[in-house]
Amino acid sequence: MLASLIAAETTAATFFGTPGEGFTFRNYTYLQLAIGTILARILVSYIFIKPYYDYKVYSIYEYLTARFGVPTKNAASAVFMITRLLASGARLYFAAIALALAYEMISGTRPNQTQTLVIYVSACIAIVILTAIYTTLGGIKAVIWTDLIQASIMIGSALVALALLYSAIPGGWNEIAQRHGGFGISDFFTTGLDPAKHGWQKIVGMFAIEYTIFAGLFGSTFITMGTHGTDQDFVQRMLTAPDVQRSRRSLILSGLADVPIAFTFLSIGLLLWVYYQAHPDPTLPKTPNETFCHFILYEMPVGIRGLLIAGIFATAMGSLSTALNALATSFTRDWYETYVNRNATSDQSLRAARWATVWFALLMIVVASTTSYLVIVHPNVRIIPIALGIFGYTYGSLLGVFLCGIFTKRRGNNFGNIVAMIIGFIVVAILSGLPNKIAGIFGGKLYEQPSWLPLMEFPWWICFGTIVTFSVAILFKTGREHHPGVA
Repeated sequence: MLASLIAAETTAATFFGTPGEGFTFRNYTYLQLAIGTILARILVSYIFIKPYYDYKVYSIYEYLTARFGVPTKNAASAVFMITRLLASGARLYFAAIALALAYEMISGTRPNQTQTLVIYVSACIAIVILTAIYTTLGGIKAVIWTDLIQASIMIGSALVALALLYSAIPGGWNEIAQRHGGFGISDFFTTGLDPAKHGWQKIVGMFAIEYTIFAGLFGSTFITMGTHGTDQDFVQRMLTAPDVQRSRRSLILSGLADVPIAFTFLSIGLLLWVYYQAHPDPTLPKTPNETFCHFILYEMPVGIRGLLIAGIFATAMGSLSTALNALATSFTRDWYETYVNRNATSDQSLRAARWATVWFALLMIVVASTTSYLVIVHPNVRIIPIALGIFGYTYGSLLGVFLCGIFTKRRGNNFGNIVAMIIGFIVVAILSGLPNKIAGIFGGKLYEQPSWLPLMEFPWWICFGTIVTFSVAILFKTGREHHPGVA
């Protein structure tokens, strides 16, 4: 289960996005988010895991039925399915980067926008079909075992890439330190507090910086509580453990493993910057998302190149397989067996889950194709804010309702929870500038953000969404029939 959790968290977005962050910022400040990742896993392991085992749920949203009622469960399940569909579909684009650059290398010409889009869509279709087949036939057990293999390939290929990059830099560490200018505490930790600003404007400025110690301690903690406590994709893996203790242990260890993995990929990005400073390449892609893949295809030996490409597709298929399984499970338990066929046999439910896998796979192809188009049109978009940002808009609403159910006994009801989730989403949309971001796709702008209102970066979205949702939800009383312990 530990390898499965690591594989789920280490996607193609990690493979390209994290080196992209190292290449862009040339430091390790992204690692500050690992602080909250570890803290959150400890909290999730002791707050969420035991109730899920006690209630013997297959879909974690069934817990909300017992605590509040069916409407809350339906709202949470729908939010999860929509968000997971968008997030996993968008991440498919990242894996397609390798094929797009491989086409350029083989053909000797840079494809135009239309050709690039066709390559991306074709790659997404191939990955989805292969993954859907073994997910449909094998279920979660097939997912766990294939994740073990995929995690091994991914970690091994990253270490090989790091070693080759280091050996390719003339002068080794001295060259790295000289070109970088030396490493100080600010390359690892930063507060984001601008000494030139004062009072509230200092805080507003801090929220506008992605990687700070405060974002690591608070923002990242809420991100991981949302993804690992209220997301069927991650939680279903934890529930495959025989008991609560083993589930807790695997969850916490996976958080500790995230630190060296993130450090490795950031180091790859930083060494890529040093390498291309020493070996200027006029064909280097403009977007940092593609830099690592460019190095793999053009600079690495053929055999190693194959290993790295295998690692890329392994991570893509690993994260996609669990997403499809989680979506199918949530749909079957929360919707099919509740509304479509209440007396469904196990064979009928299995058949429904397999068909759900197929339909979700098709929808992911649509999302991935749309993401590919948007990134082709806007090449300066970075991967990590996309990969983590999609969850930020809605998972605060999910986490707030779950925390209301777990921490209170007589607060929260179906009507209040749905109102709270909607308000939580609206607040996050305003604080993140979502309306202007959507308008920006079409070249417009809807409004000017007031100077006193923070325009927050993605690490803070789930944090404030959770606080708002929880605060609104507890204003409503739970009906007697849903008090814990009341039959």
